[in-house]
Amino acid sequence: MKPLDPRLLRRARAARRYVVLTAGLGLASALLIVAQALLVASLLGALVTHGSVAGSTAARTLGLLGAVAAGRAVVAWAQERYAQKAAAQTVAELRSQVVAHAVALGPRWASGARRAEVATLATRGLDALEPYLVRYLPSLLLTALVTPTVLVVLGVLDWVSLLVCLGTLPLVPLFMWLVGMMTQGTSERRLVVVQRLGSQVLDLLAGLPTLRAFGREVGPGARVRSLGEASKKATLGTLRVAFLSGMVLELLTTLSVAVVAVGVGLRLVDGSMTLTAGLAVIMLAPEVYLPLRAVGAQFHASTDGLAAAGSAFSLLEAGSAVAPEREASLAGPVRALLLDGVSVRAGDRAVEAPSGLTARIALGSGQARGGRVVVLRGPSGAGKSTTVDVLLGLLRPDRGTARLELADGTIVPLDVSPASWWAQVLWVPQRPAIAPGALRDVVGGAARDDDAALAAAARTTGLDVVVDGRPDGWGTQVGLGGVGLSVGQRQRVALTAALLAGAGRSVVVLDEPTAHLDAAGERVVLDTVRAWRDAGRTVIVVAHRESLVGLADQVVDVAARALEAVGP
Repeated sequence: MKPLDPRLLRRARAARRYVVLTAGLGLASALLIVAQALLVASLLGALVTHGSVAGSTAARTLGLLGAVAAGRAVVAWAQERYAQKAAAQTVAELRSQVVAHAVALGPRWASGARRAEVATLATRGLDALEPYLVRYLPSLLLTALVTPTVLVVLGVLDWVSLLVCLGTLPLVPLFMWLVGMMTQGTSERRLVVVQRLGSQVLDLLAGLPTLRAFGREVGPGARVRSLGEASKKATLGTLRVAFLSGMVLELLTTLSVAVVAVGVGLRLVDGSMTLTAGLAVIMLAPEVYLPLRAVGAQFHASTDGLAAAGSAFSLLEAGSAVAPEREASLAGPVRALLLDGVSVRAGDRAVEAPSGLTARIALGSGQARGGRVVVLRGPSGAGKSTTVDVLLGLLRPDRGTARLELADGTIVPLDVSPASWWAQVLWVPQRPAIAPGALRDVVGGAARDDDAALAAAARTTGLDVVVDGRPDGWGTQVGLGGVGLSVGQRQRVALTAALLAGAGRSVVVLDEPTAHLDAAGERVVLDTVRAWRDAGRTVIVVAHRESLVGLADQVVDVAARALEAVGP
């Protein structure tokens, strides 16, 4: 395990600046340590040898000692201040890269185990880098700067003490390496357990409404509890090894300093060393080992931090080979979506869903009464939602092509410029994300202060009935994900927000908008789809119910097929 992963410096600009700053502060600290030891030794040596020191000399030495002490305090303050800042920035940079990478590669790549890994790293996983950057890395750089500087001064003062230090110093990294080999395994196991726990909790929260409906919400608690116990045991195992390693290193460095002190004492008694030099050596000897002792004490921070960073780098590099190149922009408005033999493998199953999908989806004119409704129809598991991901440019098909036909007849790959395409698309997923807050803010967004627009959109979706039935009206507080609202009311909120947010977007994509809705909720969706079509928009709907199919200007049948039937 490398004490400083070079990928951290390549991917985090804040880490690069921090390393340079810490190196400069470490060099200043080394010079101040040597200056302090020499000043104290000269003052005490003269006082013991001659019995007194001239007032001017004592005042000058004490003044210099005060300046050195102040300098060391400033260096320590700067190190702590900028370490905390750099750690926060580095963690934020890596989190942003992990999330952006997962989004760029689409929902198919960031699914299953990867979803749990991304969620863990984006929440608590990368927090382990903070103690690594704040405590371990400064100690490591101080070892590289302070220890050689002090050894050079020891060589000038007493070559015997220098040999003792040179003979015992290699034992410290040797023990650290042995301990590190043990700690690395426990840290990696701890991270895996935390990721497993995060995945289990995510799955439990996602399926909680269904579990509650069948009275099974208590059962998964035992599994989460066992994973929590496993996480606790893994964490305690890491700490146990870290504390034992700290004790071993403390004992080793203490004995090494004692050997130096005994040698100096014998030469002082023999008269072969001056008192000033002996005092300086005794004060400087602990400084040789102190950075290494700090490195050992914070070694568990390095293993936890580097394990988390390594997991992030592996995730970032795993999909780099398949990351789409998206640089060009669309030259004009889109006239049609072209699917030619589109096939997508369904996860780890030996099934393509969809399989061999070919269709030309013409878009509406954008003028009043010039809209279109396109329905994606097929049995459960046929790949309708996956087709939506392909149409949105979130997923590349395994076989076939998905392209855009522009107004001038030009045909370009669909993922040539997601930003340009997404600017024309409004997407309401099967489980729309609803932020917490007042209903006016959740629904209105930028239009929250436009009462007329809010009222018109609410009338279209039937949300006005919900608002009128609440004592606080538009001020009603909604929890994360729509807590406090029924399923149908959440759908009305999502549709109303879509109406207000997508006023300038020509394509609306709805993924099974009538799922789990009663007849009244279904009528709301149908009315909203008609309003979009009358406004000239193209509405692409994943639908099971015949009521939506009856509105369609075009029906695209989606089907799955076993891979054995498809062939190699």
